[in-house]
Amino acid sequence: MFFDGAKNFKGVGIGVVLILESGQHYPASAKIMFPCTNNMVKYEACILEIRIAVDMNIKELLFIGDLDLLIPQVQGEWTTKNFKILPYLHCVKELCKKFTKIEFKHIPRIQNEFVDALATLSSMIHHPDKNYIDPIEIENRDQHAYYFHLDEELDGKAWYFDIKRFLEAREYPQNDTNVRSEHLEG
Repeated sequence: MFFDGAKNFKGVGIGVVLILESGQHYPASAKIMFPCTNNMVKYEACILEIRIAVDMNIKELLFIGDLDLLIPQVQGEWTTKNFKILPYLHCVKELCKKFTKIEFKHIPRIQNEFVDALATLSSMIHHPDKNYIDPIEIENRDQHAYYFHLDEELDGKAWYFDIKRFLEAREYPQNDTNVRSEHLEG
């Protein structure tokens, strides 16, 4: 699971992506509508991610994030006396008990781009009258958009099929008329 939070002049957002061993991705994001610090935002993202995993009945979990503060705190390497962070830390530790195996891995920010983008997007969007926005689909394209329209006709054959057949076998399409044939030969 990858997670991150974003806080900017437009707002606060969190983004997470759960990736199953099968390769299936489950992205989620949320806009935070209450005042919070950068560290609180990171914990909000972590807790969202854990709750998704719990809801999916996942028992083993690898957390991946660029969070220098959160990971050592959750692992017990560092302590905090910050009264705003303590409830978050307690919540994360309690939720972690629901897993048979849980690991945290720190990665550089550049490797956390997708969830960073989700968090930034949700921090910047304002939809005061909606609690939920339909998921955004992002697909990879390896060909130009116009290519998809030139490749096949409705009959499933390439647009140049009849021309190629005529040039190779001097054979006209089945439902062709003599009028057309006369124009082609003429």
